[in-house]
Amino acid sequence: MKKTLNTWAAAAAIVTLSGAAQAALVDRGGGMIYDSVQNITWLKNWDTNNGAMNWSTANAWAGNLVWGGFSDWRLPTAHKADGSGQCFVDPCTGIDINGNLTGNEMGYLFYNYVGGNLGELVTNQTGDTPLEIANFALFTNLRADDFWSGSEYLADPGSDAWRFDMFLGRNGVKSKFQTFHAVAVRPGDVAASAAAVPEPQTLALALLALGAAAVARKRPA
Repeated sequence: MKKTLNTWAAAAAIVTLSGAAQAALVDRGGGMIYDSVQNITWLKNWDTNNGAMNWSTANAWAGNLVWGGFSDWRLPTAHKADGSGQCFVDPCTGIDINGNLTGNEMGYLFYNYVGGNLGELVTNQTGDTPLEIANFALFTNLRADDFWSGSEYLADPGSDAWRFDMFLGRNGVKSKFQTFHAVAVRPGDVAASAAAVPEPQTLALALLALGAAAVARKRPA
């Protein structure tokens, strides 16, 4: 019995290590990309809404979106995961509005995944690592443009809202009546159930481990 338990423990360890080796951005298929660090799922196509729109229309589009069987889509936030930090100074770095704003969801993607640098177009891949280039390639229509967040500007919520500038990696406040592009996100992993059912390659590794352990048990001492 103890040997059987040890065998299953070894297989489980292989499954765990295989999962840990996955990239932070994972293509889940169906036009959805999972961000395992921020624990959100992005739409693969950053032009799903087919053009620029004002803030209210962008929010309505995201809120009414049904994609991949999910209806809890929204615009990305302009603040940290705990809800704080809607201000001109980034709560993570202390840099002003023109700085490296990684405290919000689009800023994190820009600086940590797709090779963005302050003052550089997101489409400029000069000096980017192979992983950053691969991350960028996961998306379609990820352009150097302004994209709405779902966060109103707290000092004047009736008129202004936050947007992120994929031109130069900046966060800023704009009138809600201006028109910018929009991309939708949803909380969590659309493939959360995959944890209970290992992917084929992961399951194969586990079965190989079990087979090797079984052969080892049959060998004479």
